[in-house]
Amino acid sequence: MIDTHSHINFEDYKENFDGFIEELKNNEIDNVIIPGVEPSTFDEIISLCEKYNMLYAAIGVHPSEAKTYTNETEKTIYEKCKNNKVIAIGEIGLDYYWEQETKELQKEVFRKQLKIAEELQIPVLIHDREAHEDTFEILQEFNLKDVVFHCFSGNVDFAKKCIKKGYYIAIGGVVTFKNAKDLKEVAKIVPLDKLLLETDAPYLAPVPYRGKLNTPAYLKYIAQEIANIREIDVEEVKKQTTINAQKLFGI
Repeated sequence: MIDTHSHINFEDYKENFDGFIEELKNNEIDNVIIPGVEPSTFDEIISLCEKYNMLYAAIGVHPSEAKTYTNETEKTIYEKCKNNKVIAIGEIGLDYYWEQETKELQKEVFRKQLKIAEELQIPVLIHDREAHEDTFEILQEFNLKDVVFHCFSGNVDFAKKCIKKGYYIAIGGVVTFKNAKDLKEVAKIVPLDKLLLETDAPYLAPVPYRGKLNTPAYLKYIAQEIANIREIDVEEVKKQTTINAQKLFGI
């Protein structure tokens, strides 16, 4: 399986990282994509990915860090994307839950990074929290290679709108929560060839580890829940989502 979004560069995982990587391999994890959130993390993420074959990087400025974005940041993103371990721009987007007062700045920074993705024809990992319509409308301004809605949080209607545009839907641990009715419905209707798995570790650990430190090793619980919802064999979910990620990111 491929965890398409996991912040395993965070401090939570640094003790005995070699052992941590072995644990992931023992839990059917073939690859992990580590997204950037702000410029000071880029070098560390890329260094990890160069050291461990199974890791890949995305480079981007998270909406909550929009104020850190400068012309120098933009030059840095272009430069880092020359590295063959950098396979996407992300995570980028809009967050109206935590950062309402910076909406216009977020939009500006989002557009600047989408322009880079358009020029380089590289996939983008989208952070969209309570900003569905603005996120979708801004995406229409660009001719993008591939779009992934990370940790999808919209309803079925919005999912259908995204699927119609050919976007990928990435589903994480929230789908295992009892009260996640909308996401369970989304998991049921997304075409298998547009579905991706992710953990968003260290956040949003799936049941039975809800509330604890998350890890890509728990991706199997997300795959199993999706299989249960769709009433198909879990191996089908694991296989197709892996194929999707390999094709999308060129892994």
